[in-house]
Amino acid sequence: MSKLALEKIILPTAVKDILKDNSNQIIIPNSKEELFNLALDGKDKFDVFYEVDGEKIKEATVVKCKNGIAVNFEDITLRRRDPNSMVIADNSPTDKPKYKDRFGKEFEEDRQKTFDWLKTQDLLILPFFAGNDKFKIGYEALAVMPKNSAFFGAGLADLQGFIPADEIREGFEPKAVIYVAPIFRHTLYDKKQIVVHNRLENMHEVFSYNLYPGPSAKKGVYSILLNLGEKEGWNTLHASTVKITTPYELTLTIMHEGASGSGKSEMTEPFHRKKDGKLLLGTNIITNEQTLIRMADSCELNPITDDMAIAHPSIQNNTNKLVVADAEYGWFLRVDHINSYGTEPETEKICMHPKEPLVFFNIDAVPNSTCLIWEHTEDKPGVPCSNPRVVIPRYSKENVINEALEIDIRSFGVRTPPTTKENPNYGIIGMLHVLPPALAWLWRLVSPRGFANPSIEDNSNAMKSEGVGSYWPFATGTKVAQANILLKQIQNTLSTRYILIPNQYIGAYQVGFGAQWATREYLSRRGGCKFKRESLKEARCSLLGYVPESIKIDGMIIPKGFLRVDKQPEVGIEGYDAGAKILTDFFKKEISKYDTKELDDLGKKIIEACLNDASVEEYYNLIPKL
Repeated sequence: MSKLALEKIILPTAVKDILKDNSNQIIIPNSKEELFNLALDGKDKFDVFYEVDGEKIKEATVVKCKNGIAVNFEDITLRRRDPNSMVIADNSPTDKPKYKDRFGKEFEEDRQKTFDWLKTQDLLILPFFAGNDKFKIGYEALAVMPKNSAFFGAGLADLQGFIPADEIREGFEPKAVIYVAPIFRHTLYDKKQIVVHNRLENMHEVFSYNLYPGPSAKKGVYSILLNLGEKEGWNTLHASTVKITTPYELTLTIMHEGASGSGKSEMTEPFHRKKDGKLLLGTNIITNEQTLIRMADSCELNPITDDMAIAHPSIQNNTNKLVVADAEYGWFLRVDHINSYGTEPETEKICMHPKEPLVFFNIDAVPNSTCLIWEHTEDKPGVPCSNPRVVIPRYSKENVINEALEIDIRSFGVRTPPTTKENPNYGIIGMLHVLPPALAWLWRLVSPRGFANPSIEDNSNAMKSEGVGSYWPFATGTKVAQANILLKQIQNTLSTRYILIPNQYIGAYQVGFGAQWATREYLSRRGGCKFKRESLKEARCSLLGYVPESIKIDGMIIPKGFLRVDKQPEVGIEGYDAGAKILTDFFKKEISKYDTKELDDLGKKIIEACLNDASVEEYYNLIPKL
């Protein structure tokens, strides 16, 4: 079967060479069931070992469950994405670390070592499509990996979809290949997560030197799409998208952007009700006072994207609104917030009774049991892993929309820290800020990673920047090229509106994602964010745009302190202004990096405005709304 399937594929030269000299087993799977069987090697529990310099090293354990397979990594640093994993091997323009600079040599020698090692392995070859196959946006692609890492292939298959051996079309021609070779993280890379991108003229090679799928099977494929988009002038946004239908039959489509942990998955989920049915908006960290909202009816949610939203020119229309489609076959859901049964019934039901077996990561499981998504693996005794994940194919979610849709509102999420006058910080963002397009662009240039990010291996809570669009960690090219694409996109879609939403803390209130859910319900009930100018007030910190004078949700007026953090007695003007300075200084430092001769002239004007402490009105006038 594999031989017949291989004959249909126009194999890249490097893959041909690997297979020509390989006398071991070569498998192209014909079904997901076959993939899952390979991942377990016919056992209930399978340890993934590799021989490194004569020593057997265990990388992962795969456990057979009634509802799928549970994968746990021996090295706890592999349980979340290392933000420093990407390295660029080629000589095309890039602002990312280059292989030669980081490792003191050209990549070609280690590239050949990788190929030579793969020649000695039983291999699993996985054909897939990187992007949206329905709209033919993206690349035909392959993944080449040792057979005993088939769990990686199973995760990739659910994330990106795969093409069974029987369904490969004649003339399938990969333009991207992922090579998986985990032993080299021990022999070449000091046990670090390393993913090397090698952008050849007609081929994008990704070398995954670890088995956690985050930086390679997930974000590595994202990098492939961003590279294609940078060449052609479009992008794939780091965003979830949801169509909302209110109890009053109003509809609204929101796309929520931001770094990992910024609330993308939460935007597509029903809000979490207390036992009495109310939504907890926030809890005062000093007085323990709770603010609750009673919402008798909730909205119907139709997810469109979870993390990667393609904005290709071929799917845009003439309404001056941005149009996006999903770039993924499945969603890599983080379930750290699900700590007990009943927290999120829809996701729990999908995971406990899936239509097909699922792949779980960083979740504790016993062979032949049901893998429970609230049983998080412990990084050390008493400390659960902050990044438990499950790959859920799109078709598993109810009411998913598989079409390209217009975006009414682009929201941007930020993880914010607790903020008081005694301990001021940048948690001065109210539950809803309306941004002029110029400010919306600036927020995407900076893209703060935010407070206590659970998805990234980084022990510091210091404010850091993800960069352009929050997808910069996955881009292989230049910041300015991506900044120009984002700016042109905003100019061409002026009927789409922009908002800013915090999560975790609003001043002295711990809100989790409660404020985000409340904002979503509020905007959908009022039909969007077209406010009368007199109902908006300029925020005290101009980077935060406009603040609604008041918000009423199902008859309840939201306390002023949730909208204007300087009105909280625990924060006050003194604490607010200190936090505003932290935020402003950070913005000025980060946006200065974009001020180069390659930047669009309008972009230069917006950056200059920020450096000169422009007012909100000045930002508005740089790109007036339609």
